[in-house]
Amino acid sequence: MAHRYSKTLLHQLRNDVDVAALIRDVLALPTKTDHGVFRFQCPCCQGFDCATNPKTNLARCFHCLRNFNPIDLVMVVNRCAFVHAVDFLRQTLRNPSPPSN
Repeated sequence: MAHRYSKTLLHQLRNDVDVAALIRDVLALPTKTDHGVFRFQCPCCQGFDCATNPKTNLARCFHCLRNFNPIDLVMVVNRCAFVHAVDFLRQTLRNPSPPSN
């Protein structure tokens, strides 16, 4: 069965799911704050030379040079296909985690 998602939904998942909160609260990747910069462990190369850009809602590993949007991150961390990543994020949007303090 073919899965089709609206451009609006995909835009919302890529842009409205806070990538830093996804990394920290949902995917539970190892994180740290270094000189005021949020860093996380790359799910591909395991390096800690990753950061997020709140303006673009993207994450980047400066070691393996991978860029991630929220859908990409879910695909890599959960080792799943695009369709499963979208469904995972849709479920996450329906049941958002409480804000971290």
